[in-house]
Amino acid sequence: MNSSTLCNIKSNKENSFEAPEEMDSSETLSVETSMNTKTQLERLLEDLGLEQYYRKKLSLSKILELKKRTITDEPAKCKSDQLWHFLRKLMMVNVTARNVTYTSECDSSSDEKSGSTEFDSDSPNTDDKVNPLDIIAALFVCSDGFVQQEMALKMSMCQFSVPLLLPNCDTNQCTLMLWAMRDIVKKYRAQSLSESKGFIEDRIVLSELPMISFVRLGECSSSKSEILNKLLSNSQQYHDTFVHRNMECGDSPRRISNRLTEITWYLPCGNTNIDIFSQPVAVANLRGDIESFETQYSFLCQTSAAVFVFFDNLGSESEFSLLTNQQHKAQIFLVGNYYSKRFSKDALEKVANKLGLTNDKIIIIRKKQKNEADFVKSLRYKVRDVVENSKMKMTIEQMADIAHELGILVDEDSPECQTAKTNAEAITAEIQDIHKYKEDQLPRQGEIWKELTCLEKEEFRLLKVGSKNIEDYKSELHLKKEELRKKQNSYNMSTAMTCFINAISSPGTERFYFLKWMQMNLDNLSRIKLSQLREKYKEKCKNSANKEEIKEIDRQISNSSLGIEHFFREMGQIYEASLSLPQTDPARQKLQHLPKLYAELLLDGFPLELVDGDASNIPLRWVSDVLSQLSDLVSPNRKILVVTVLGVQRTGKSTLLNTMFGVQFAVSSGRCTRGAFMLLIKINEDMKKVLNCDFMLIIDTEGLKSPELAQLDNSYEHDNELATLVVGLSDVTIVNIAMENSAEMKDILQIVVHAFLRMKEVGKKPKCVFVHQNVSDVSAHEKNLRDRKLLLEQLNEMTQAAAKMEKKEENKSFTDVMEYSPDTGNWYIPGLWNGNPPMAPVNAGYSDAVYELKKHIIHLLGNCESSANNVLEFKEWMTSLWTAVKHENFIFSFRNSLVADAYMRLCTEFNKWEWEFRKEMYSWVTNAEIRISNFGKVAVKSESSDMREFLTCLKSEASTVLSRWETKLLENLTQYFQQTDVHVYLDEGYKEEFLNSAKSLRKEMERSVFNQLTAAAENREGMIEIEKIKKNHIQEIGNAVCVLIDKCKMKIVRMTDKELEKEFDKMWNETLGKLSFSEQKITNVFTNVSHFLRINLLHRGSYACELLNQKSLQDCGKEPFNFTSVYPKLKLAVAKLYNIQDPITAVQKLADSIIDACTQFVSETVKRKNNYTDTYIQEILHMIDEKLQNNQDVRTDTEFEVSLKQHICGFAARKFQKMHDDLIQENDSYRCLMKNKEKFCDDFKYLFHERDQCQKKAEEFTNKCLKPAVEDFISRFLGADIIHEMRICEQFSTRMSFQYSVLLDLLLKADFKNYVSYVDSYEKYVKTWILNQLVEHFSTVTTISEFEDRHLQSCIRSLYDAINKAQRGMGEDLKTFIEDICKELGDKLVISQDALGAFMILNNADKEQFAHWLTVSVNEMAQDLRMKFKNVNTEMKLQHLHVQPQNELFNRLVGCGKQCPFCKAPCEAGGGGHTEHFASMHRPQGLGEFSWPNTQKLIADICSSFVMSGQRFRCRATNHEYHPYKSYKAIYPDWKIHTDVSLKASDYWKYVIAKYNMDFAKQYNKVPADIPAAWKNITKQQAGKSLKESFNIR
Repeated sequence: MNSSTLCNIKSNKENSFEAPEEMDSSETLSVETSMNTKTQLERLLEDLGLEQYYRKKLSLSKILELKKRTITDEPAKCKSDQLWHFLRKLMMVNVTARNVTYTSECDSSSDEKSGSTEFDSDSPNTDDKVNPLDIIAALFVCSDGFVQQEMALKMSMCQFSVPLLLPNCDTNQCTLMLWAMRDIVKKYRAQSLSESKGFIEDRIVLSELPMISFVRLGECSSSKSEILNKLLSNSQQYHDTFVHRNMECGDSPRRISNRLTEITWYLPCGNTNIDIFSQPVAVANLRGDIESFETQYSFLCQTSAAVFVFFDNLGSESEFSLLTNQQHKAQIFLVGNYYSKRFSKDALEKVANKLGLTNDKIIIIRKKQKNEADFVKSLRYKVRDVVENSKMKMTIEQMADIAHELGILVDEDSPECQTAKTNAEAITAEIQDIHKYKEDQLPRQGEIWKELTCLEKEEFRLLKVGSKNIEDYKSELHLKKEELRKKQNSYNMSTAMTCFINAISSPGTERFYFLKWMQMNLDNLSRIKLSQLREKYKEKCKNSANKEEIKEIDRQISNSSLGIEHFFREMGQIYEASLSLPQTDPARQKLQHLPKLYAELLLDGFPLELVDGDASNIPLRWVSDVLSQLSDLVSPNRKILVVTVLGVQRTGKSTLLNTMFGVQFAVSSGRCTRGAFMLLIKINEDMKKVLNCDFMLIIDTEGLKSPELAQLDNSYEHDNELATLVVGLSDVTIVNIAMENSAEMKDILQIVVHAFLRMKEVGKKPKCVFVHQNVSDVSAHEKNLRDRKLLLEQLNEMTQAAAKMEKKEENKSFTDVMEYSPDTGNWYIPGLWNGNPPMAPVNAGYSDAVYELKKHIIHLLGNCESSANNVLEFKEWMTSLWTAVKHENFIFSFRNSLVADAYMRLCTEFNKWEWEFRKEMYSWVTNAEIRISNFGKVAVKSESSDMREFLTCLKSEASTVLSRWETKLLENLTQYFQQTDVHVYLDEGYKEEFLNSAKSLRKEMERSVFNQLTAAAENREGMIEIEKIKKNHIQEIGNAVCVLIDKCKMKIVRMTDKELEKEFDKMWNETLGKLSFSEQKITNVFTNVSHFLRINLLHRGSYACELLNQKSLQDCGKEPFNFTSVYPKLKLAVAKLYNIQDPITAVQKLADSIIDACTQFVSETVKRKNNYTDTYIQEILHMIDEKLQNNQDVRTDTEFEVSLKQHICGFAARKFQKMHDDLIQENDSYRCLMKNKEKFCDDFKYLFHERDQCQKKAEEFTNKCLKPAVEDFISRFLGADIIHEMRICEQFSTRMSFQYSVLLDLLLKADFKNYVSYVDSYEKYVKTWILNQLVEHFSTVTTISEFEDRHLQSCIRSLYDAINKAQRGMGEDLKTFIEDICKELGDKLVISQDALGAFMILNNADKEQFAHWLTVSVNEMAQDLRMKFKNVNTEMKLQHLHVQPQNELFNRLVGCGKQCPFCKAPCEAGGGGHTEHFASMHRPQGLGEFSWPNTQKLIADICSSFVMSGQRFRCRATNHEYHPYKSYKAIYPDWKIHTDVSLKASDYWKYVIAKYNMDFAKQYNKVPADIPAAWKNITKQQAGKSLKESFNIR
């Protein structure tokens, strides 16, 4: 280059501009020597808090953990805060991420103290701040390959430069970051494609682009990076792609980032007004002086199309040598400052000549004559020229070879990465035709899986059953499924799947490298094909007439799509198919590890496909077993909260989740999400207390109303299924909506509202956030007030529509369904890009808005009223939700073991409270009865003298106790529903039912208590007069004996015992002759009963009165009740014609059931040997009325009711009359005296001979008075103890457990007669079964003896206390002593007045001696009673209890007694206040004696199948008109018949009817049922297993 050329350059205005004033550039900062680099690195890592990650690298799962610092707004307070702030913002693609300054507390305080007003020319303490490049370099150094890849991707989205060559501070080497950039995919449109609107989408490391590099030689007064930013930014918007010194902390000393080479890309959009370069170009920037970093410079020279060298001075030999000795493939451009103090024309000329540079290859920066904008413009011109004309293009992948030649490390060279790459390429290299490859290598999905899906849904919906027998049709479907599974199992494991499973089984990071390689390779393969198809799709969707073409393209899209999810889908199908093989099959056993394999991946942050978008199905066993393994890996009871996004397709749902949580859901344009994927995020310890959970589960879903499905027939159903599932799984649902499209919004809202309504019905209350994207106005929230009101109106409208469809019309507004506030429930988020892609960075407003939304969601999760599910509970929800979703009628088909568990827990708690209430009232009534029994006796301390007054007082006392316990019960319920640590929210729908149960329990108990008090009072009143007469007669005898003793003693001759007995007999006959024994009045019980029966039937009118008059009550109840003869034959014919159960049988069964219950009541009453009271017959009539009321589905008439009541009242009156007569006879005064004659004679002789009576009288008092009273006391309380003990047993703990135990016992005993008894006489059978269980239980344990002994000890203590107290009393005589004892025991023991009266006369025992012997006798009595209790068997004990345990247990556990109107299965609902009946397990209708009208064959179908089919029924309730089973609730609104969700739940009854088909037919005089072939294969074990599933027994 000669001097004239140089002069031309100097004077050429085109080549100059006004340079900025010279100042210290960050480019000129001193570089530490290599000796100190390691020390610098260690120091920096320590400052940044990264030292622990230098050896053990930072992992992606660690970064994605939800920590407090990820949602904190506090500014950075130290250097380590700077790093984490950068990382948090980067993971949320926030373009302000590099603005990482911090303010230390000491700095701020010193500023405040100084109060300085001076203006400093330099910013203070730049040394204290960390340069952003150092933070980036440190993070890359301390991160594993996957974090590096994620950071590079996010930096690229922010339009930040990305490390190309990362300096290795330990070895002075650098590393080519090829792997880190592998995941960056860029989409652009070169201007050659602008007319066709085509675009290029490719992985950036595979794109063959020219690269322009910018380097610095020596010191440079201009900021190269800032000039580069201006070069790449258009006039409308400047963006800092490269960090430069004028950025925040950009002027801080670089400690480890010198030698860093960064890269960015300029990609055109096809618009000439916007594009700076018409072709894509890579731009590299080397930090630091190339003289110190010759290797990096050499690399750039060999890989770049052009290298622009910025300099101030080229004076040194080393600089000259560096520029001239390189093997340049690149064009060299020199960018210098002519007016720099160190600028040398000679040196420049020397270099230019050596390099052969021409005028256009030198750019000289000059002052004043050219401004910066003009200079950048001319620089662009040079770059543009290179880009458009250069042949030197290279992919980053190709640069690896040059790197190897230069000794530069390549990050992909690690053994794990290379092995994984080889394994992945072994699979993907074989792929030519994607569709054919899938058929060959992944054969178990596709059509087979779709067909299985259709069969599964048809099993539940039975839409195509037509006129076929339902159970036969279901068996056909089941066989087809088995055939498809066999077909799946017939395929050998393909080569691809073998390699795939082996590769993901590899240890450590190798499998993650493999999965990433697979993902990238597969994306590369399918991207081009899918892009073309989607373009065609868009065009076709514009015209709805293209439905068939759209379907075909959709099929092609599905066929051409091949991602890693297809391999995992195949793995899931391999596993699911293997489960149909025998457990011992080696093929099955060797695949058992697969769920654990995926669970490990899920735990490490890899997404799991929840819903297969192609088949619209969940591989339930696969996903369930993966979740079960996950539960094992994380240890039980680890809680998870779920966040889901729903919305229209292509509204940025996946991007929203990725931005919010830093995750990696697929977002590339060629591959929209299909189905639903879930991903696990760990919760850091500092957030666990805030959220009360250990993991967050993020679910990304395919778009609702997606173009792919919009033209397909089942698209609305598909959207509804998906929305219901994910809303049901979620704790927070984010709904993406677009206000601008009203029609589309309505569709989406209807789908979403359906889902929320369904969740409300099953007890799940997810929270909802509506997100409006692309709303950028700062006043959007205020401006959109009208839109929010419109949205709420739309939601209310949709709620009413959805409620009508779901038949839940009580829900009038959206706020009835869930908590929602238009102000806090709506979020406005600006558009994603700040400008025009592909060069637009992510909008900072977008990141900030998403960050605020994230904080809001975490706040919502932290305030969840309900507790989080653990993994197994989540699995259970998922299974139940999806099973219910597969039914058309979701609400009536939803069953879930979590809901069942919650309901069972509530039932268990309520049963416990109810029993406490009942036990308390049993105890209170027993004590009250004792007080009543002692009324008018010496034992009563101070009671009213009037029985009626006393009874009123007791009833008032009872009301107080009842009210207190009712309040306690209601408070317990309230507290139960306020819990947050258990799933009580699932029971919300039952809350009202149990509150009603508590109130009805109070009413029931009040009625029972008042009846018992009244009966006891009436009995006692009747006895008082009798006792008075008997007492007077005894007193007369006593007086006569005393006279006789005096008379005999006056005789001189000593009388013998025979002579004394003769004298006593004479006296006895004379005295009896003087006494008047008036016959007691006998009540005519039949008259009383007849009177109350007439009153009871008054409401039935004159016809009932006529019927009563036709037959005397005395003649009723003698023969077994049989109503057959009076049922019209016409009705029987109608019943047969309409396939109604034989009405005679139904009525007879009802009558038998009522007669059994009343007979039992009569027997228990008679057993107590009390006097008759009218309360008894009133109670019987009440029982009959209640049972008739509860069985209104059995048609009865006045004639039946009168006949039944006459029959029951007749036999009851007969029993009561005998009980009354026996009591009168037992209490006849003459008879009582004669019974005691011998005792009086003995006493007479003792007194005459003046023998000591103390021991004899003590024994008499103990055996005649105390012992019967103690035995009575024990029998009064023992029943309640036995009930309490049995309720602890598992089979008596809840209704569910009870039903399960009864049915399991039937199965194990395998006796047909038992089944007939169970089905035909349910109540009788179950009561007998309970009694047998009681006898069996207490025959093997000593618990009853322990109860008896406890009560005995209590009595003995009371007796000892009473004796001691009486001894200390003031009374001297024995009579006062005995009366004192009786008074002390008056509240506990009922002492016989007859025995006491007989004991008290002719008694001259000494008080002190008597007390001594009485204590001895009481002790002996205790021993005798213990021995007696030991020798009496359990059965005998149970017969003599006041409270019969078997009856009480039956009443508590059997439920309300209602039976299913179709199959007669008993209701199991808890609490007496329920308004809806349900049974866990329905039966074949033939077991209820239903048969087909034409053939008389028993019906094998089960109502739980009928209600999900299109079949119809007719009965009296439908006026014999056909009615669809699906709408059964219109006829039977109080029944809820759950569909057989498992399709296995009814296996128990299928097994029973299949086994005993002939027996049942013979028993019912019918033709045997047609049993489906599959039922005959059900084993006893399978039947038992179905029982467990049905009753949710763990």
